[in-house]
Amino acid sequence: MVQAYILIQTEVGRAAAVAQAIAAIPGVALAEDVTGPYDCIARVEAETVDELGKLVIAKIQEVEGITRTLTCTVVHV
Repeated sequence: MVQAYILIQTEVGRAAAVAQAIAAIPGVALAEDVTGPYDCIARVEAETVDELGKLVIAKIQEVEGITRTLTCTVVHV
């Protein structure tokens, strides 16, 4: 199982709607709107790195109101 945090910037005033839309996507464990340099943070899970990439590009980045994402893959050292 591959896990990652997706840091998301949105259009002004869209953070809550974007977090709600992302939370409904299969593979998203949690999505919340936050303060700071990013507007939303999502925790996602996928079986492989390729599936994780497809989830971010094909599903999350397609949500209306998102301007930028940054994927931070969880590592266990």
